[in-house]
Amino acid sequence: MKENIVITVSRKYGCGGRELANILAEKLNLKLYDRQIVHIAAAKLGIDDLNEQDLLELENTVHPLTMAFMPFRSFGIRMGESSRGMFLSEATAVRKLANSGSCVILGRCADYILDDMPNVFSIFVTADDEYREKRGKEVYGGKTLKELDIEDGKRARYYNYYTGQQWGKPSNYDLVVNAGTASLDEIADAIIKYINALQK
Repeated sequence: MKENIVITVSRKYGCGGRELANILAEKLNLKLYDRQIVHIAAAKLGIDDLNEQDLLELENTVHPLTMAFMPFRSFGIRMGESSRGMFLSEATAVRKLANSGSCVILGRCADYILDDMPNVFSIFVTADDEYREKRGKEVYGGKTLKELDIEDGKRARYYNYYTGQQWGKPSNYDLVVNAGTASLDEIADAIIKYINALQK
């Protein structure tokens, strides 16, 4: 594989996308970035008193009917900052991390943010409802398919709002994989083979 490769992984909830990203990072000996990006963005905005749940809520606050900034009123910190500001800060962090060396980036709209950069390969991980429902029970703490779909709805609204594109639309990604068709290890090997073929 060529130097300075970035793999972005987006995924439907319950498909094992996080695990797949971990496997890819391990196989390729790359750094994996996910929630760290949120903390980097928060630090850039001067937010240091939010817990994980507060940051997640802030990130998922999307008002598609208005472009007005959403103040951090509910978190009791200074006015004027917004979920949009959080997204822009995350985008800056994503680009800096991608420019600093090869890595795997999970979520964070990275496929869109890095679309203009060379050697960036975007993957979307999906699976049928039966597979997701089974994993919801066994791997995701007993979550129901309905709960998984609610989380997907949040991801879709966030992605669609900030990118102007449709979350999960195959043409937005270099490769869409069905996690229910093989083991995640085998899928990771296939992704690596695919990227190697594209680089030749």
